Amino acid sequence: MNSFRQSEVHRITGETNVLIRLDLDGNGKPNISTGVAFLDHMIHQISSHGLLDIEIRATGDTHIDDHHTNEDVGIAFGQALSKALGDCKGINRFGHFVAPLDEALVQVVLDCSGRPHLSYELNIPSQKIGTYDTELVKEFFSAVVNNSGMTLHIRQLAGTNSHHIVEACFKAFARALRMATEFDARRSGSVPSSKGVLEQAGTQA
Repeated sequence: MNSFRQSEVHRITGETNVLIRLDLDGNGKPNISTGVAFLDHMIHQISSHGLLDIEIRATGDTHIDDHHTNEDVGIAFGQALSKALGDCKGINRFGHFVAPLDEALVQVVLDCSGRPHLSYELNIPSQKIGTYDTELVKEFFSAVVNNSGMTLHIRQLAGTNSHHIVEACFKAFARALRMATEFDARRSGSVPSSKGVLEQAGTQA
């Protein structure tokens, strides 16, 4: 089993410049600067609660809005995740977690299947958290899913505070991802599929 599951992705477009370094077997050390403060805060949650070492340096056309940077960080993170997982040998593959944050409760279930699918059921009351458009939460996870080949289900069970709902979602995602990508000692390095192979995600332009 590969214990050096690290990757680097550098994505450059006419709208953004995103560099990501990812270590799946880290200690939860974030070093994140996307130019979008709330996105930084949420990726910090992924790093801390998923025990991933994540470094992100991103610049983009945030003078227009945060959409392009938010999406391209999601794309690069998904690609980095796929690259670090490789053939997925030995991992649990499936992960799930239900995270509370005060009145908010969010369930995340995921499968590192190679088949991208997102079911997204957050009901976020406000259109903005600070300066961050809350519709960008779905855009971020859609980009991650499409570029990592992940099946991801996000379901809000309770919540009225927008910040609490979104943060609970990212924390639940982090813990589910940690569960799915950790090694299963009983699997002895085999691919976690009855077919003997998992598809690797393609990349999104």
